[in-house]
Amino acid sequence: MQIEILGPVRVSVAERSSDIRASKVRSMLATLALRAGRAVSHMELVDELWCGSTLGNPRNALQAQATRVRKVLEAHTPMHRTTVLRAVPNGYLLDVPAECVDANRFLDLASRGGAALTTDPERAARMLESGLRLWRGPALFDAGEGLRCASAATLFEERRLTAWEDLVSARLVLGHNTQVIAELQQLVAQHPLHERFCELLMLALYRSGRQSEALERFRLTRKRLDEQLGIQPGAGLQRRHAEILAQDPALAQPGALWNGRREPLATSA
Repeated sequence: MQIEILGPVRVSVAERSSDIRASKVRSMLATLALRAGRAVSHMELVDELWCGSTLGNPRNALQAQATRVRKVLEAHTPMHRTTVLRAVPNGYLLDVPAECVDANRFLDLASRGGAALTTDPERAARMLESGLRLWRGPALFDAGEGLRCASAATLFEERRLTAWEDLVSARLVLGHNTQVIAELQQLVAQHPLHERFCELLMLALYRSGRQSEALERFRLTRKRLDEQLGIQPGAGLQRRHAEILAQDPALAQPGALWNGRREPLATSA
């Protein structure tokens, strides 16, 4: 059984997925999934599901939702398996391994892929691609308005952007400069204020013999940052602009990707 929260909350077994119609059931399952294998207190769950609303008997209300969550889970659990949702002192526990939650698998793949980037870019690209394929939409899309799910969704989205940065960087290290341009153009269009995507796109364009387009991308990004945020591009983006203007030979080297973020990839003499 897999619990999926990188998109609408749902449960799946053997590639067969089931959506969850009841909003409170989705919220409770998502909150428990964020801490799979660890207890979540009654107070935390009540705050998450009812967002500070006053309840006459919050313990009974929570117990009713727990019963509904248990029915959803038991429909996907082998008959011999003990209940997946367990009541513990002062709370509930989702008794599944962390890797049964897609967000945990994504974080693991993203972390290992990022760590392998400068030593084994092919392996890094495979892991990052696998992690990003787990996404089906905005994380915790229909998990309610509780603070814990909202905060987790923000964290996952930030890690997703970093994973995209790492994946594109791996492809650039592998020499796929022309092939990543369309992908980066889409990422820049979706996240126009994300300077690292612009920086990588400028490098891919320059390496593909499109220097003027790389410089124009810098101009457009600088204009947008000024108009929307009243700021200038950061040091990394400005340095990339200066390197392209100077046609710096170092731009052809793998180390051009890091700008101090990581140790450069070792190259043969």
